[in-house]
Amino acid sequence: MRWILLLLICAACGAQPAPLMFGGARHDTTVDGRDYVVYKKENRVEVIRLGHAGRAEHDRIKATMIGIVPWLTGCDVIPASVEGDSGAMRARVSCPKGLR
Repeated sequence: MRWILLLLICAACGAQPAPLMFGGARHDTTVDGRDYVVYKKENRVEVIRLGHAGRAEHDRIKATMIGIVPWLTGCDVIPASVEGDSGAMRARVSCPKGLR
């Protein structure tokens, strides 16, 4: 019974950022029928994919996650800083003046 209650509580939480990203700007979007949440704080972003993905989809999803960052934040992902997988990805970004 406790496990079921814990599972329901976790499912109700939705996408929550890593503690480092608390207080960051949140952006929600849907691309190709898949939902993503992007958190931006200073020169860092975190992208979270919502929902299940099959094994063959992971590379395409990660490319999509990198691609939505400039679209939603106006900042470019620094490729060498990308960490994580197709479920949750973190990276540093380079932003034009005024978007930091």
